Amino acid sequence: MEIYFTGIIIAACTFFIIGICHPLVIKTEYYTGTKLWWIYLLIGLVCIGLAFCIENVIISSILGVTGASFLWGIGELFAQKKRVEKGWFPMNPKRKDEYNINEDEQ
Repeated sequence: MEIYFTGIIIAACTFFIIGICHPLVIKTEYYTGTKLWWIYLLIGLVCIGLAFCIENVIISSILGVTGASFLWGIGELFAQKKRVEKGWFPMNPKRKDEYNINEDEQ
């Protein structure tokens, strides 16, 4: 009986990539706001484009997952801003004027 590790490797890498992207979105929004969303778009499209060109299943899958995670991250950046406005996450006091928050809510 042969054992194949391809699926497990892809699953572990997917878990790792999502685990990295979640705090990356939070930190990006905290320090720069949503203005760098285009970098997420660029990284996502490049990774997906490269996934089409790589024959190796594991590497192609990892690039595809990375690309999809960065594209998903664009929406999460804007959702993170709303979470900050609701008070669910800390606001960067240096960027206080970028949020739609009433003075009463602060």
